[in-house]
Amino acid sequence: MAFVIFLIPCFVMGIDIAFSCQNADDFVGASSPGDIIIGGLFAVHSEMLHPEGDPIKPVIQNCAGFEIQVFLQTLAMIHAIETINNSTLLSGVTLGYEIYDTCAEVTKAMASALRFLPKVNSSEDAVELKCNYSDYIPRVKAVTGATYSEVSMAVSRLLALQLIPQVSPASSAEILSDKIRFPSFFRTIPSDFHQTRAMTRLICESGWNWIGVIATDDDNGRFALESFGVQAMANNVCIAFKEMLPAYLSDSTFHTKVDHAIEKIVKETRVNVIVVFMRQFHVLKLFKKAIERNVNKIWIASDNWSGAVKISTIPNIRQLGTVVGFGFKSGDVSSFQEFLRNLHQKPMENNKFLREYIVLSSVCAHLEYHDFQKCIASQSQDNLLENDGSKPQIWRDDFLNANVEPGFIRSTILAVYAIAHAIKGLCKDRDCKDPSAFTPWELLEELKKVVIIDDGKEVKFDSNGDMNISYDVLLWKEVDGHMEITTVAEYDAEKGGFIFEDEEKKKDFLALKKVQSTCSQHCRPGQVKKVTESPHTCCYECIYCPENHFSNKTDMDYCYRCNNKTYWAPTNSSTCYRKTIYFLAWTDWFAVFLLLLSAFGVVLVLSICVIFTKNVDTPVVKASGGLTVCYIILFSHFLIFLSTVFFIDVPTEFKCKTRQALFGISFTLCISCILIKSLKILLAFSFDPKLQNFLKCMYKPIPTVVTCTGIQVIICTFWLIFRTPFVSQNFSIPKAIILECNEGSIVAFGIMLGYIAALAFICFIFAFKGRKLPENYNEAKFITFGMLIYFIAWIVFIPVYATTFGKYLPAVEIIVVLISNYGILCCTFLPKCYIIIYKQETNTKSAFLKMVYTYSSKSAGSVAVSQVSLDSKSSSFRATITDSCKTENDSVNGNCHFQVPGQPLIKGKVLPKNAARTMVRKRVSSI
Repeated sequence: MAFVIFLIPCFVMGIDIAFSCQNADDFVGASSPGDIIIGGLFAVHSEMLHPEGDPIKPVIQNCAGFEIQVFLQTLAMIHAIETINNSTLLSGVTLGYEIYDTCAEVTKAMASALRFLPKVNSSEDAVELKCNYSDYIPRVKAVTGATYSEVSMAVSRLLALQLIPQVSPASSAEILSDKIRFPSFFRTIPSDFHQTRAMTRLICESGWNWIGVIATDDDNGRFALESFGVQAMANNVCIAFKEMLPAYLSDSTFHTKVDHAIEKIVKETRVNVIVVFMRQFHVLKLFKKAIERNVNKIWIASDNWSGAVKISTIPNIRQLGTVVGFGFKSGDVSSFQEFLRNLHQKPMENNKFLREYIVLSSVCAHLEYHDFQKCIASQSQDNLLENDGSKPQIWRDDFLNANVEPGFIRSTILAVYAIAHAIKGLCKDRDCKDPSAFTPWELLEELKKVVIIDDGKEVKFDSNGDMNISYDVLLWKEVDGHMEITTVAEYDAEKGGFIFEDEEKKKDFLALKKVQSTCSQHCRPGQVKKVTESPHTCCYECIYCPENHFSNKTDMDYCYRCNNKTYWAPTNSSTCYRKTIYFLAWTDWFAVFLLLLSAFGVVLVLSICVIFTKNVDTPVVKASGGLTVCYIILFSHFLIFLSTVFFIDVPTEFKCKTRQALFGISFTLCISCILIKSLKILLAFSFDPKLQNFLKCMYKPIPTVVTCTGIQVIICTFWLIFRTPFVSQNFSIPKAIILECNEGSIVAFGIMLGYIAALAFICFIFAFKGRKLPENYNEAKFITFGMLIYFIAWIVFIPVYATTFGKYLPAVEIIVVLISNYGILCCTFLPKCYIIIYKQETNTKSAFLKMVYTYSSKSAGSVAVSQVSLDSKSSSFRATITDSCKTENDSVNGNCHFQVPGQPLIKGKVLPKNAARTMVRKRVSSI
């Protein structure tokens, strides 16, 4: 069983009849018969009158505020339907229309939408209440409209009962993309999501972050404000204030709230950009008040009013500043403009809107353009009734063409064509002259698949029922004393970027950046924002980035750290700089000085080598251990000087591994040879039998040198294998990288040096014991000095090396190597070279033997050396000891006391003369 709802209207739209309840047809603003009827909902009037003082009754009142721009949309719908009917698109099937005025009121729109729901060919305007509308055929198969999102939301819920497709050319609220709540809603424009994103992109690219927003207090304004707020927050744009104006002009608080909004704009001096989401008649009121207060700002217009000619022609509009906005993508509307020029020739009996416009034109014909427009908008239907017939009819098609907003016209025509293409898809195998050929929900499914060619491009609805076409970026520009609305760019809704047609328009667009609208001054590169106590993130202080941090953009929230240790940045830096790489280069003056010292050392070694080679048979050279030992010691000194080269220039793995090992082994070899010499000297002049036996056991030259040096080789080998030195980068200096050799293991390095120090200490002890040898042969004394120089140099080296950093750290080690090497070399060889060169008379065998004789005589005390002869052939020494007895009795008995050189007289110890003589001979022979 079905229930029936009867529709009993109680208002009249016409201006030429009395306002009384006659019949349902009085609701229709414009109509035309056809096989398939398409409904239309447009806010031709901006408000519905609410008489004061009268009791509230369920009566829909008359409307006021004739909207030329919306009236043109109704004509665009009519033009599109007529064009389709005159084409082959639907193959003989004609479209009809019924267009209603919503007066920008939801209640009026709902009453009008009820007219779409009665069953087709029904004798009564009634809607059957059913559980299933799958087979229900209403009078209207699809609806175009409504103008405002708030109205579309309400109407769409009603039409969704029968899934009647609704295609809006102007309702842009983002919520309408929700197909669960609005399953039958489509639109030929993008949603406000894309518009608010485009606005935010414009604001960001212009360098603004402190703006104001004014919106109407209705669903459309609130949803737009919410969407914009999300986009603004995501892009670090702060909203300084939000002002909501009543949605209806009849609201008694409207003018008070407009004044409050203007006061807020004037007070916020740092806010120079205002975003406005309002209807055209709201903007008109706001701007008139702003002109009175001399407000000069940048106004960002929503698609609702960005192309409104009636606003751009307000007197003194240029005083408001700059208006830039986003309008729906325009197209070729020349055919529509031709339609307008011929409109006066068309019948008017079924178009009350057109008749009203003609009456308005007649009433206001004596006025100039803007006053004429103002006059039309201010007339109510009651006033028109009084003037009806009293004025001659005057037609002004120029006024209509001047008020054409191409974006709205194009989207309206697209809406009609989308419905027509969907009908075409259904009518391929159906007789659509029969109104019951298809149901609205079938048309809805076909509409989802529609593809339309518009300006050579394919456009279609997405899954949300939206057509994501581009926006035109509109700039209000003064030309020849009047304001022109020009398209300076295109905003691609899908890619989210601006497209410029030419450079001149791009310059106009970029000129917007000259205006500052920020809570705080922009933080330059090198600075970073520090949020203050303000709740807005756009209000901040600018502080410098610390060292090794940088910011390379304006208004950064934090500083970047230089990405690795090879870069650095000073305070307040906008970039990182590559650190300078330092090392002890060949060209460094200090390195050159050290190299010259090493080179001189090499020359000195070679010179000594030449001197010793030429004087190989002299006693001084022989007493130095022979040419072989001298060559080994000099070669080790040469290697030590050579090792300093590896401390200079760019460190490499080879240099790091070679320099310490070469130095350590060479120095060990040198000390080992000197140690053998010290043992030999001590052995030669030691008369203590116990010490002599110990020294004889120790004195094994080749095994000792090989063993001592071999141990150092083992230490260095293990070091190089397990903890090998490597090249490292020292970052202790902020602006530089010190390339240096990391020793790998400080312990291994210490063991190497400690081992050398141990050998040197032993050598020092032995040499110290022989420090009182003959003056011309006193090697032990000079060896002692050399070891002392070594110890002093390396003891000073340790704290200096530990506290020094930088590229001159290798130079510290070079210096200590050179000091110790020069000390030992000079103390070991220079005294001998001096004797060879300058005291040749002492460098003879006889002089040498005489010196030994003198020393032995002084050292023995009781032993007298009376005769020393040299057998040149055997090179052997003979000695006869006489006069060595303290008393005559001792001489008779053949006994005499003996004193060991360097030791006190041994009391009571006597040796036979022959034994004493033999001991002296052996000491001399050992030399």
